[in-house]
Amino acid sequence: MAPPITVTHHSMNIRSILDRYKLNHSNFLDWHRNLRIVLKQEKKDYALENQTPDEPPALPKAAHDAWLKHIDDSLDVSCLMLASMVPDHQRDLEHYTAFDMIEHLKEMFGKQVRTERFDIVRALHAMKMEENGNVSTHVLKMKSYMDQLERLGSPYPQDLATDIILNSLPKSYNAFIMNYNMNGWEKPISELHGMLKTTEKNIPSKTPQVLMIREGKVKKNKGKNFKGKP
Repeated sequence: MAPPITVTHHSMNIRSILDRYKLNHSNFLDWHRNLRIVLKQEKKDYALENQTPDEPPALPKAAHDAWLKHIDDSLDVSCLMLASMVPDHQRDLEHYTAFDMIEHLKEMFGKQVRTERFDIVRALHAMKMEENGNVSTHVLKMKSYMDQLERLGSPYPQDLATDIILNSLPKSYNAFIMNYNMNGWEKPISELHGMLKTTEKNIPSKTPQVLMIREGKVKKNKGKNFKGKP
């Protein structure tokens, strides 16, 4: 029986995005994003993020096998990267490892990276959640900006990321923010997200208050009309 080809076929399909959008002299950020998507699916993105370590001793065997796998994956990734470039870049980078190659490209296209980073930071710090807004949607949007900054090599520390999110919340969350800070909590964004969703359920909506005010005015007017009758 022939071996199944589902995984290979799927991998080649997702790799085709790199064939369609090869790295040229002006599209590094889009190419880099596509490359990371492909490598994440193939579970080889670590070869792009971590330099190959020195060869460990033969024993323990597990550590040595992990090192050999890193070498193989780095070679696969570097070949994939080169195959998805225009010839000019191929000639310049063909002897680089995957990690060194991406670091060199980041430096080469630094102006593009700085511009995108600036735009993301500006958008992130401008985010303010409106009263009665959906806190889950708000936090996830902010987290997506922070994830983009991390991919650009400028991650926010957890405590700073938390402060930025808390500072973007409306006044109805003031009690939660005060309680969070007084308890000295240091939660990752995923856990903070869950806490805020729970808090949201206990915040009364402003809509019923508006309706009550309107109804009160109507009743008051009706009372005046009744008194004015002979």
